[in-house]
Amino acid sequence: MAFSSDSVTVFLAVLDHGSFSAAARALKRVPSAVSMAIANLEADLALPLFDRGGREPQPTAAARALEPQARQLALQLRALDAHALSLTQGLEKRLTLAIAPELLSARWSGPLAVLAAEHPLLDVEVLVAPQTDALALLHTGRVQLALVFERPLLDGREGFEQVGDETLVAVAAPRHALMHAAEPLGEAHLTATRQVVIAGRDTGVADTRVLFARHQWHTDSPEAACGLLEAGLGWGWLPRSIVQWRLDAGTLALLPLEGLANAQTLCVDIVWSRERPLGLGARHLIDGMARARKPAG
Repeated sequence: MAFSSDSVTVFLAVLDHGSFSAAARALKRVPSAVSMAIANLEADLALPLFDRGGREPQPTAAARALEPQARQLALQLRALDAHALSLTQGLEKRLTLAIAPELLSARWSGPLAVLAAEHPLLDVEVLVAPQTDALALLHTGRVQLALVFERPLLDGREGFEQVGDETLVAVAAPRHALMHAAEPLGEAHLTATRQVVIAGRDTGVADTRVLFARHQWHTDSPEAACGLLEAGLGWGWLPRSIVQWRLDAGTLALLPLEGLANAQTLCVDIVWSRERPLGLGARHLIDGMARARKPAG
């Protein structure tokens, strides 16, 4: 094998520093060792890499042709070394994050990009699951982190960091009967009218803080919920970030409630299990999401 990690290092050092002696100084070697390494590489490749006819060696066309792949290989070797070091420091083989579908527009991709830059070889898996399902995946160990709304009751098995907030609003199609009620809309109207709620796939459990109606239709998808609402099949509490463009387009409208605020702001938490140790990647992602929440300055 002609190229090795050492021969790539020497080859690129000569290209970058313009001479065998300058490359030797940069690598903290004697010039004869650098010259010999290049000569051995040329012999193995049966290609001249540097023209030694002038005062300083000049790269040949073959050297320039090999340079891009050599640089790519050097980057991969550095990434491999860094990943191996991270593994000794507790980096996971894979980091899996479950996200409640209502929070797909939250600030999680930016911190994840920072994590990818820090640990480029870390495998990351992102799952989308209703909140109850996401927390169930957390407690079974299927995922290490869950991005969810604040829970009505604290669970001693969970650790969490608040990383944002989301405002829920009550909406329905403009043609829905609630929009044309003869009397002011209140809690009694919401209780008596079908509500579309986002709930777990298997349990059918939804956040009790947004449940009003005695009759409910369940879905695990915000997009499906919006489709049901736009079809006039009920009303629902949904994140403003999801419904805002539909409000602007007129396919949904805010319910004109009286005596009941049509806005409910909930904290958004990144949650982990206290029953399992957190890996390096998970800790870095938690810290990154916490920093992203804080205003600059």
